[in-house]
Amino acid sequence: MAKIKKRSWENASGQHEAWQLDFTDRLGKRHREQFTKKREAEARLAELIATTGSATYKEEAKKTTVADVCDDFYKAMELRHKRGEKVVQSYLRTTKQHFDNWINPTDGSSISFENGIGEKTLAELTTADVIKFRDDMRNAGAGIVTTRRVLGTLSRTLKHGIETNKVGVNVAKGVRVIGKRDEGSERVTPPSKMALAAILNLAQTPIDLRIRFAAATGLRASEQWALRWAHIDLENGHVSVETRVDAYGEFDTTKSGAGRRTVPIGKAIIDQLKTWKASSKHNGFDDFVFTDSRGGFIRHTNFMKRDWKPLIAKTNAPDIGWHALRHYAISTWIEAGLSPKAVQTLAGHASYAITMNRYGHLFPSDDHKAAFDRIAETLAS
Repeated sequence: MAKIKKRSWENASGQHEAWQLDFTDRLGKRHREQFTKKREAEARLAELIATTGSATYKEEAKKTTVADVCDDFYKAMELRHKRGEKVVQSYLRTTKQHFDNWINPTDGSSISFENGIGEKTLAELTTADVIKFRDDMRNAGAGIVTTRRVLGTLSRTLKHGIETNKVGVNVAKGVRVIGKRDEGSERVTPPSKMALAAILNLAQTPIDLRIRFAAATGLRASEQWALRWAHIDLENGHVSVETRVDAYGEFDTTKSGAGRRTVPIGKAIIDQLKTWKASSKHNGFDDFVFTDSRGGFIRHTNFMKRDWKPLIAKTNAPDIGWHALRHYAISTWIEAGLSPKAVQTLAGHASYAITMNRYGHLFPSDDHKAAFDRIAETLAS
């Protein structure tokens, strides 16, 4: 924001007049410059606009609030969802929660957060405001992951505001969330073989096959429950991962392009799948591999409540989630000697960095140790 105003004052030396330019930069810092003539102030303002980009000023920003652009963004996402354009129901629900709980808290919010920024106009909103909002979230007890996700939603919302000509600058872009050294780490610790054995020892058919399949293939729950027999090649021993299903029963392509992949299946699991298919009433080409009692897909929330959590409670194993079986599978691939790039491909990670950030510490370091042993020997001699 910037404005030019005439200023008059009187002191011992007499009457004085000047033209004052007030403006706030992208970081929320206020600046004030004074000029003898109005045209000099106007020239300086033109220079500022040219420096920051002539398209950054938007008239709509003065009357559009953050809450308004949140509503616009949500409606746009709803339309994309209806058109099937890579927006699933679970994404809509999460976005709505971020708006109602944090960005523009509503009366019905399950979180008592009072420092939302929904009432601010887009013209008023600065990077400093977003930084304060971030800090207020952290002070209110929001974890580093939650805070990052909410700021991500805010940034995408403001990007939509730019695309719809309501604001010129995304002041949330680039705002980082920094936690403690051990907070928010992406490194995972897979369940032990002993813990998995204890779970399988108590698991009954067909739960045990579901567990073994997940622990061998590393498929996400949404991918595993969407599998049909058409996706599994029992002769050549592999599964083609092409679709996923969310908690609302909506089927879509995989999480990312890298998610479309082919994962080998070991002979022991193949044999169990063959036995399961032969005994199942739902063994047609388009039938689901893992079904409920009526032949429909497994609804993960129900499965966790009725089967997985009661099973875990019966064992002395730590309270682990279903997704830990994916971590277990990937850890066994690493243990078997697969390269990091192969692990990335089989896991369906969008980037090599994701694989290494989460599982890099699990890769064998024998070569490194041997190298440092040789270095130590050289120094010792």
